[in-house]
Amino acid sequence: MGQMLKCVSPIDGSVFAEREVLSRDAALEAAARSRAAQAEWAARPLQERIDLVMAGVAVVGAMNDEIVPELAHMMGRPVRYGGEFGGFNERASHMAQIAEASLADIAVGEDETFKRYIKRIPHGVVFVVAPWNYPYMTAINTVAPALIAGNTVILKHATQTLLVGERMAQAFHSVGIPEDVFQNVFLSHDVTNDLISGNAFDFVNFTGSVGGGQAMERAAAGTFTGVGTELGGKDPGYVMDDADLDAAVETLIDGAMFNSGQCCCGIERIYVHESLYDDFVAKAVDVVKGYKLGNPLDSDTTIGPMANVRFAKEVRAQIAEAVAAGAVAHIDTFPEDDGGAYLTPQILTNVTHDMRVMQDESFGPVVGIMKVSSDDEAIALMNDSEFGLTASLWTRDVDRAERVGDAIETGTVFMNRADYLDPGLCWTGCKNTGRGGGLSVIGYHNLTRPKSYHLKKVTG
Repeated sequence: MGQMLKCVSPIDGSVFAEREVLSRDAALEAAARSRAAQAEWAARPLQERIDLVMAGVAVVGAMNDEIVPELAHMMGRPVRYGGEFGGFNERASHMAQIAEASLADIAVGEDETFKRYIKRIPHGVVFVVAPWNYPYMTAINTVAPALIAGNTVILKHATQTLLVGERMAQAFHSVGIPEDVFQNVFLSHDVTNDLISGNAFDFVNFTGSVGGGQAMERAAAGTFTGVGTELGGKDPGYVMDDADLDAAVETLIDGAMFNSGQCCCGIERIYVHESLYDDFVAKAVDVVKGYKLGNPLDSDTTIGPMANVRFAKEVRAQIAEAVAAGAVAHIDTFPEDDGGAYLTPQILTNVTHDMRVMQDESFGPVVGIMKVSSDDEAIALMNDSEFGLTASLWTRDVDRAERVGDAIETGTVFMNRADYLDPGLCWTGCKNTGRGGGLSVIGYHNLTRPKSYHLKKVTG
């Protein structure tokens, strides 16, 4: 038996699932089958590809009663939140609806002498490396439009959510998507590297850590394979002096703590105008004190364990370092905090940007709150980060939000909301968040290549 991937459940530390990785030869064979199947898949009518993908999405929805507790076992999200099918379906549906317009030929001009236009051509084989924190929604961001555009897809899912790719493959194959057109694979890091460096794929989409993204780019170096990276975040919220305070507290704290803070676009630092600062902190503390930490299979649980003990260890270290440097922790340790994966959600004040908790990605249920006196001060602090995914601005003035948003180094600007992925907008980032570009019409452009036609007519 070869190398085994093991999903260790954060509920109790038991092995919930394990799968054997493919050998290098078997992985190469899978990639070859995918390439051989691509032309026939792309030759099918666009509407047929759309209908098959959406039928597969519906089958995933029919599995939801099984998927929800499975996710709780694998990565700790409480069952009370009902899984991810709402967002999964919304994203796939939007990409299906805009496919014809997004993939249509671009007419440049035609007269008696010339016909000129640009086609959108599928890359070929698209390799999707998906993360565990929102395992269905992050995967479908690329899988659905890639298949619709005429690519074949090979999905490698995170070990922490080992069964998600199998679920998707089962659903898609059951409605008639050929097995070689959509494949779920289990791969070691070494074999993954060999496949990418060996030109097995025509486009790679990776969602995960900065280190993982760097490894993908190194593997692809010199191959001219396109690599889309959607990496870490340290997303800020800024509460201006005219904000709806209660709405800001409710949304930003939920954005910081939901899914045990394990959201790439979760709120990890908050800047509040000095006129609202004390009230914001008091209300935020009250919200977090009301959380119920516990077993995610319990319907009363509002915040579950972190997905892995090592993730919780990093958050605890950031909190301890900040407190040692003068930060104030406002939440007493919950009785259910076991020192392992079950971690007390925390609000910190008296924090500075010299602390890791305000610079490094925490990816856990902790948020630092700082007082600011002006937009300029808030902008400088928001931009003082190696990441740039989203920023959440709270004000009643749209023009002000647009001015501040223009000055922030980020991929998405929210006003009076946070932590939401609108499939009509491009999901993208800057700086160490990477150079991804998923969903929207731009998502289709990134999953295809332009091909120009310059046709001279014979007129005599």
